[in-house]
Amino acid sequence: AGIGRLAVRVIGTHTGVSVGQDGPAQMALEDIAFFRAIPKSIVLSASDAVSAYRLVGLLASYTEGVSYLRVMRQETPVIYNNSEQFAIGKCKVLRSYEKAHCLIVATGVCVHEAIVASDMLRLEGIDVSVIDAYSIKPLDIKTIITLAQSSNDRVITVEDHYQEGGLGESITHAVSLENIKVSVLAVKQLPRSGQPEELRAWLHIDANAIVHAVKKWQ
Repeated sequence: AGIGRLAVRVIGTHTGVSVGQDGPAQMALEDIAFFRAIPKSIVLSASDAVSAYRLVGLLASYTEGVSYLRVMRQETPVIYNNSEQFAIGKCKVLRSYEKAHCLIVATGVCVHEAIVASDMLRLEGIDVSVIDAYSIKPLDIKTIITLAQSSNDRVITVEDHYQEGGLGESITHAVSLENIKVSVLAVKQLPRSGQPEELRAWLHIDANAIVHAVKKWQ
C-alpha cells in the first residue's frame, strides 16, 4: 500500500498502556513507529472526542498514501470546542508564555497529563508551554522550534508509546541542528496489566513524571 501510494485509511483503537487490564499484548505500543516508516504516510493522534472526530475527516481527505489515526480506549475530558479546526502537519498550542521554563510536547492521552502538570507547576511559579502534537507525521516542527526557543531551548516530549520510533525520537531528529535539548518520556520497558493511571505512573509518563522532568532543569 505504501509503495503504491494507496489511500488506505487505518484507525487504531485501544492503544498504549492506557488499555490497562488487557495487558501488553493488546497495547500496540509500536504503532506510531510502524506507520511513520511507510512512504508518504501520515500519522495522527487524537487527545479527545472533538479531535478524534476532526481527524477522521482529515484521514478521509488524504489521498496521497496510507493514513493512520491513533485513538484511545480510556475516556478523557474534552479539550476543544466543537468548532475547533485541525489540519495535517499542524499542532495545537494549549499553553504558551513569553518566557517559559520549558516546552512540553505531548500526544494522545499524555496531552491531559501535560495539562495537569502545567497547572501543578504554575502553582509553584513555574511556567511551561504545552503543545498537543496531534499530527505526528508530518510534524509542525516550525511551531515546536519557535516555542522551544522561548522556553530556554528545552523540550520534554511525552507519549504512551515505545521510545523507539515515537514522537520523542521524531522531534529529537527534527531539532538536531538547533541548540535545543530534548528529554523523552515514553514507554521504555515491557509493560504489564494494571489500571491506566497506575501504569502511566509506573512508566513515568504521567503528570508527576512530567513535573519531575521539568524540575530537573531548574
